[in-house]
Amino acid sequence: MADTADGAPRRRGRNETEEERADRMWQELIQEVRVAQMGVQILFGFLLTVVFTDKYDDLTDTDQLIYLVTVVLGACATGALIGPVSLHRLVSGRRVKPQAVRLASRLTLLGLVLLLATTTASLLLILRVATHDGFVPYLVAGVVGWYLLCWFALPLWVRRRHTSK
Repeated sequence: MADTADGAPRRRGRNETEEERADRMWQELIQEVRVAQMGVQILFGFLLTVVFTDKYDDLTDTDQLIYLVTVVLGACATGALIGPVSLHRLVSGRRVKPQAVRLASRLTLLGLVLLLATTTASLLLILRVATHDGFVPYLVAGVVGWYLLCWFALPLWVRRRHTSK
């Protein structure tokens, strides 16, 4: 890191102070969270209605257990993905934005993992009810593999390949 004329440290690359970087990263994070929040809230809303349908009583005990696990995962994903907003509101003006951005980023990553689990369990339940075929676990595993590739493997590959040392 180099120092500015007033002695404040600056980062390489964008040549921004830690506070400027935290402000930029916060704005980027909030945009990302908005996309994930919308998806998890819609999915969770639909999940909450299933128990009130006539079809729910026809589910096997195993399918009802999958449903309950899915709802709990959806609730946890919702909490993790809304957490950064609450964090920001409660620490705003306390001069801890760099620390808040790091914690919010971790909450968002946790929320994405929980969203992956929620989506996986939802897909498993839907396909079990819709088909009763033995290929369902393989189909779900393929979709999970696709999500892992899109959400984690490709971004980590880009990060490793294109991050300067």
